[in-house]
Amino acid sequence: MPNRSADELFQLIKTLEKGEKRSFKLYVSRNAASEDLKITQLFAALEKMDSYDEETLLRKNPSIQKQQLSNLKAHLYKQILGSLRMLKNDQAVEIHLHEQLEHARILYDKGLYHQSLKLLHKTKEQAKTYNQITFWVQALFFEKKIETLHITRSFEHRAEELANEVEELNTRLTIVGKLSNLALQLYGWYIKNGHVRDEADIEAVKSFFHANFPPGAHEFNGFYERLYLYQSQAWIGFILQDFLSYYKNCQRWVDLFDKEPQMVKIEPQHFIKGMHNLLNAHFMLRNDKKFAQEIERFEVFYHSKEGKANINIRVQGFVYLYLAKINQHFLQGSFSKGLNLVPEIEHNLSEFELQLDKHRTLVFYYKIACLYFGCSNFDQATNYLNKIIHWKADLRADIQCYARLLHLISHYELGNDMILESQVRSVYRFMAKLKNLSTVENEIFSFIRSSFSMNKKELNLAFTALYEKLKKLEGSATESRSFMYLDVLSWLESKIKAVPVQEVIAKHYEERMRHLS
Repeated sequence: MPNRSADELFQLIKTLEKGEKRSFKLYVSRNAASEDLKITQLFAALEKMDSYDEETLLRKNPSIQKQQLSNLKAHLYKQILGSLRMLKNDQAVEIHLHEQLEHARILYDKGLYHQSLKLLHKTKEQAKTYNQITFWVQALFFEKKIETLHITRSFEHRAEELANEVEELNTRLTIVGKLSNLALQLYGWYIKNGHVRDEADIEAVKSFFHANFPPGAHEFNGFYERLYLYQSQAWIGFILQDFLSYYKNCQRWVDLFDKEPQMVKIEPQHFIKGMHNLLNAHFMLRNDKKFAQEIERFEVFYHSKEGKANINIRVQGFVYLYLAKINQHFLQGSFSKGLNLVPEIEHNLSEFELQLDKHRTLVFYYKIACLYFGCSNFDQATNYLNKIIHWKADLRADIQCYARLLHLISHYELGNDMILESQVRSVYRFMAKLKNLSTVENEIFSFIRSSFSMNKKELNLAFTALYEKLKKLEGSATESRSFMYLDVLSWLESKIKAVPVQEVIAKHYEERMRHLS
């Protein structure tokens, strides 16, 4: 993938769409000052560049002096944001509420206190409708200021009412702050470590959760209080691999938006993330029919006006919808069909390179590698796994470990005996260093080491013995994470039956569907 440019102005320009570029040019043309003409020239020059190169920029635009460039870039950056602010003025509730507060201030400065109070009351009602507590608080404090400093004849009983309102909102903000902190910290733990690896991890995560969970949080019914409550409980369930708890809280998370549909427009990212986690929960629990229903709903949103509102929403929608589409192929065993998604995914990874974080890209590479592995295309699987292994980023220790393990198994399948022994030692050391070795991994390493000296009959017996050993560990709390990242049981079954992995998984899917019908 291309390198990210470090120049913030260049990044901003590269995110602009055609309509936004046109709006900027109209915005700047209203002023004919020489400085504005130069920033228009700078904008055009940067727009044409594929990557930021200051020397090339100055050479091709001699009217722009090097000593001017820093100030021109700062001015251009500000002007672009100004044009976007005007363009998006009617599309964001937060911007509208902020504007209302500005208008109330203008009316106050004009001495029109009653008009200012009337507008503040309207702002509070709108903030309440859309659960925007911070704007509600700002309007409330402004209202208190007017009532305190001026005789408005609207003060009867207002002192106590305003005091109670402030007290209630402060309490709500405190709870929202603590729950959102807890949700963020748990998610951060998962991004760094993945699922719990052993009893020490389980105890540490549980202790952290209980120590930071705000007392009385369950008693609050506001949208954001419930949102972050369900998120926190979903993350703890996911990290601990308690997938039933994870599913229940993800469902509650999405249900919040069903109860207050106006919040989808306000918090589309939280809605998308909720849908992603609900789909993930159905995937983990093998809820095939519910998974199919929810992915259909998500795709409708993805193609809707709300799902295309801005590039941020489009990027999130792409990431989570296409991860779900890959997971659906994993559920159904349709790995070959799933490969049809790869070109589109690669195109979007390139198109959204500036917006995508490395963690998401790593997940896609691992998922794509699994698709190729399931199709018995082990060469291509190793190509994508190499992208993860050689990525210099301190992210997702779990994916780094299992990418190496799948890489090792792929080389085993390719019959690359010359490198297998050194690979076994290397991967074993890597996983041990990151404390990522469970009984499942140790058994796999032991099998591969001993397989070098086996004949075909002995190998078949060894595959069966390993399958039986690992099958007993499938439900273990400290071993189940191994089966989540690597469907080793399906692989072993495919070796025992001498059929492709995807055929084994497809048969299991058909059996589940027959059981449901």
